Amino acid sequence: MRRAALLGSPGSKRAMYLMQAAQRVGIPLSLVQWQDWRECLPEGELFLKIDPPDWESCCLTQLDGLAADYREQLKKLSERARKQRITFLNHPSAIAQLLDKRGCKEILRKAGLPVTEQLAGTVSVCGNGQRAEALLRQMRKLGICQVFIKPVWGSGAAGVFAFRCQPARDRMALYTCTLLHPKLGLVNTKRLRRISQPEEIFALLDRLLELDCVVERWYAKADYRGFSYDLRAVVQDERVDFLLARLSQGPITNLHLNNHPLDAADLGLSREIMTSLEELCRKAMGCFPGLRSAGIDILLEKGSLTPRIIEMNGQGDLIYRDIGRENMIYGHQAEMMRRWLAADKQQEVYSPRAFHTAL
Repeated sequence: MRRAALLGSPGSKRAMYLMQAAQRVGIPLSLVQWQDWRECLPEGELFLKIDPPDWESCCLTQLDGLAADYREQLKKLSERARKQRITFLNHPSAIAQLLDKRGCKEILRKAGLPVTEQLAGTVSVCGNGQRAEALLRQMRKLGICQVFIKPVWGSGAAGVFAFRCQPARDRMALYTCTLLHPKLGLVNTKRLRRISQPEEIFALLDRLLELDCVVERWYAKADYRGFSYDLRAVVQDERVDFLLARLSQGPITNLHLNNHPLDAADLGLSREIMTSLEELCRKAMGCFPGLRSAGIDILLEKGSLTPRIIEMNGQGDLIYRDIGRENMIYGHQAEMMRRWLAADKQQEVYSPRAFHTAL
């Protein structure tokens, strides 16, 4: 018997709006909780969507351990699929590839796609001793005055640092949502701060660089009416379902930090640029077999509007601007499930391309 299921958290907006979309297209959708999936995953042929587990900790030192446990769960789901016929919205191996910011970016770079540049050697140089000082030396050596620093396994701006130094003026600034708690160490908050005192900056940098981090060149982003912005594209089955600009007066654009969403169509970008963005998204998706849905963060360089992929998220489909309107993204996923459930096993093979053509 063919069934569709969501592996996620009851009561979450992700689960709620996918369930609504499934009800709208008239298909039954089972919800399986993360702690129960080994015992409660429906038997038989299965179309399974995997939502991220809830991480309740705000301590950045726990990120690596939480991510390692999640990767292990994804590995076990892959093993389960060898015993049971499971069609994944996103294959667990593809989700795991995108969780790894460093590895994901390297795959895109090797495919010849424009990405934000990672600073070679910076992480290893900062591995021991005075990490902030080592980072500054490396930046001076490369002639770079501003960088982004991110935990390899982080998400939602957790542990993201935007660091700028001006050696000629002996000034520096750090933008982050992270605090150094006296007992808990680095903790993530939802409030962006600008720090200018070198002692506080160095203390935070030294602690963050104890984690597995990537360091990337900080590019000046395109602006719109006094705000700089980047773009979140939600790409599903070879098409861009949603393209949203995230406007900010600071360097970190995540919307939960009181930044401003804007439909990308309102930016007034040329048809040529919009077409190049869609093509870039399709090529990026093609780098990861088993990936049908992803959120892709893209910046346009100030002046030239050259696109660069910042990162990809295999579970970046929750867009509040969409669920508050048409619920198009989850509606598309429900349609994928409906088509798969209706397919004649003997005569029709479900494929993203066939579905896209049918739409």
